[in-house]
Amino acid sequence: MSIPMDPLLELLQANSSRTPAELAHALGTTADDVSTRIAAAEAAGAILGYQAVVDHSKEAERGVTALIEVKISPEQGGGFDRLARRISQYSQVRDCKLMSGDYDLAVLVEGKDLYDVARFVSEKLSTLRGVLSTGTLFELKVYKQAGFIVDHGEQEQRLPVTP
Repeated sequence: MSIPMDPLLELLQANSSRTPAELAHALGTTADDVSTRIAAAEAAGAILGYQAVVDHSKEAERGVTALIEVKISPEQGGGFDRLARRISQYSQVRDCKLMSGDYDLAVLVEGKDLYDVARFVSEKLSTLRGVLSTGTLFELKVYKQAGFIVDHGEQEQRLPVTP
């Protein structure tokens, strides 16, 4: 079950390259109305930006992605926010989210290779005051990304059934 969202934002999230006229047609409104609503959503911070969803397995230089589970000590009067914002400032960090469970933060990191990610964790992330522990999970294969199924060109094969 998905969370109800503004239909315009849903359309933009699915394909942000559609023109205001195309969006207006889909929503049964005018292009001017769509442009006004987009500008308002951008000004309010509801739309953070626009980007292409890239299948990195089809790129010549792929790099490495890792999910770093981070256990931190909340600060007096600030909780987790200040340290999470500080971690978010690193260029290697793609996403940083406060989570429930055994770890406090889920930090998605990108690097040029395994050693690049390992250096980031050992030299930058784990040395921050307030970081108690980290756990690193390296991405091996992507099946779905940002709502898009990733096509690996593989044919689904059924296993033979024998009596």
